[in-house]
Amino acid sequence: MSNIEELSVNAIRVLSADAIQKAKSGHPGLPLGAAPAAYELWARHMNHNPKNPEWKNRDRFVLSGGHGSMLLYSLLHLFGYGDLSIDDIKNFRQLNSKTPGHPEYGHTVGIEATTGPLGQGMAMAVGMAMAEAHLAAVFNKDGYNVVDHYTYVLGGDGCMMEGISSESFSLAGTLGLSKLIVLYDSNNISIEGSTDIAFTEDVMKRFEAFGFQTIEVEDGNDLGAIGAAIEEAKADKNRPSLIKINTLIGYGCPAKQGKASAHGEPLGEDNVAALKENLGWPCKEAFEVPQEVYDYYKELASDRAKAEDEWNKLFAEYCSKFPEMKEMWDNYYNGYDMSDLFNSEEYWAAGDKPEATRNTSGTVLNLIKQHMPNMIGGSADLAPSNKTNMKDAGDFSRDNYAGSNIHFGVREQAMTAITNGIALHGGLRPFAATFFVFSDYTKPMARLSSLMKLPVTYIFTHDSIGVGEDGPTHEPIEQLAALRSLPNFTVFRPCDKVETSAAWMYAATSKETPTALVLTRQNLPQMPGSSKEALKGGYIIDDSSKAVPDAIIIASGSEVSLAVEAKAELAKKDIDVRVVSMPSMDLFEEQSAEYRESVLPDAVRKRVAVEALSDFGWYRYVGLDGAVVSMKGFGASGPAAELFKKFGLTTEAVVKAVEGIM
Repeated sequence: MSNIEELSVNAIRVLSADAIQKAKSGHPGLPLGAAPAAYELWARHMNHNPKNPEWKNRDRFVLSGGHGSMLLYSLLHLFGYGDLSIDDIKNFRQLNSKTPGHPEYGHTVGIEATTGPLGQGMAMAVGMAMAEAHLAAVFNKDGYNVVDHYTYVLGGDGCMMEGISSESFSLAGTLGLSKLIVLYDSNNISIEGSTDIAFTEDVMKRFEAFGFQTIEVEDGNDLGAIGAAIEEAKADKNRPSLIKINTLIGYGCPAKQGKASAHGEPLGEDNVAALKENLGWPCKEAFEVPQEVYDYYKELASDRAKAEDEWNKLFAEYCSKFPEMKEMWDNYYNGYDMSDLFNSEEYWAAGDKPEATRNTSGTVLNLIKQHMPNMIGGSADLAPSNKTNMKDAGDFSRDNYAGSNIHFGVREQAMTAITNGIALHGGLRPFAATFFVFSDYTKPMARLSSLMKLPVTYIFTHDSIGVGEDGPTHEPIEQLAALRSLPNFTVFRPCDKVETSAAWMYAATSKETPTALVLTRQNLPQMPGSSKEALKGGYIIDDSSKAVPDAIIIASGSEVSLAVEAKAELAKKDIDVRVVSMPSMDLFEEQSAEYRESVLPDAVRKRVAVEALSDFGWYRYVGLDGAVVSMKGFGASGPAAELFKKFGLTTEAVVKAVEGIM
């Protein structure tokens, strides 16, 4: 290691230590130990251009161990990304700073993914590599590899312990994603001490079993060995690669290195001083970096940017030679104009027979795919049940990366994070599917979809006790309330074909909000009053005769028909009610106060909500004077129709509930 390289590596360490100490909060262990590996990758091997962080063919870098965020902020600052200044480094973990405690996509320039929940970054990197493989298969021509880049992900022992990593890497090995390179910062330390207390497996052998090339670097400070390992990983064209880099947590701090206390707390003023002295750092003031280091990083950045210059020339020739591909490229990355489809009579045609909304969804999905070729996605081994197979779209596999149907296997956690990674990569419109009860497996990753403002579509079928014979383990109860509680996450539970079409239109055109389509297993009647008004979240599907109704029944999904039937029965008793379909509370809340008042007037306090799930969240609409017909516990095993009777989700029960509040 030359003197300037040593200074450049140590600049990452010192800036990280100073920022964490000033904030009196943070995780110095990873930045101090992994700085050489990160430096070598960014300086010598990764194609990136700090002046154009959005370059389409850049290599992606994900810091899965997001707690070590100062490693990433130091790199971005030193390489000259955007306006990430030394003052931003000084404001680490402070309110409204560009350097929050964990990396946040869309908040800080150069951040490829929001990370911190361990393992999720690993899975998102798999998604990015899958996106690269698919787009390369779609766009590349002989002599014109316009999609040709690597995905690198760095994480430690904690990421390797999380089950989501194993799920993801098992799939990555199966798919032979050779442009995925995992840098494993192996320091054998976690918060509670040595990893031996809970983690003694041979990670290298595990990855060999997954189908990875495995490489080990004995000394995490040996830039030459790290660089050689990266090049060896890139040379394997058939397998993804794991590079295990043996590091010392908290390297350079005599009192902390190799200890658990280096992981998640500031070093302390005296220890920061000792770190600098031990490293031979020439500057004494906090946040002081020699100008020669900044100049050197500027040279490195300029050298790395040459790859984009070469790509721009190649891409210009490609566009000239293949103008039809240029048009497709623009549509993939900027979005297809879907107005013709969504304004057509065909799209909004009502169903002519009872049908499960999962079946309707499958039909609509295939219709949208015809107009949106960059749609890609799949199910957790449930496509025949979720109705998510796209006809004539091919299966994504190591033999056919051009396929659009992804077989995720029984891996809901990995599926969801991988889908986030596909969305983050850009150019594709991804979806993921499973049974609604297993949305619990997807929840942490769906939360990151919301946080990162990714318009991922979630297809959740078998939405209630209508699952029937599979019993309470497969019958969702509380899941709808959980998803409705997520900020920036739109939940649709449609009642028929028209509402399902509305849900898909919203999902396919959303720019920054993920959407969940919650769909039935059982057939539902087509409702005469259903309409595009479903896009407002809640609307009058069957109104009262009176200008001011005697009561209002609000329902979603399969219970809308119960509400309409109850209205007819109540009319025989001279009780005139309005029925409101509420497929999406989220969208209803976005409407104007005037619109919400027109649907649910404050003057009508006698209200009943009907939904075959938990009542949590419904009281905002029915108030203290209202009632909710819902599930009060778990379901049971039996035919769906019998279960609805057993648990009081019937027309008679709705009628009785309305009468009870009159």
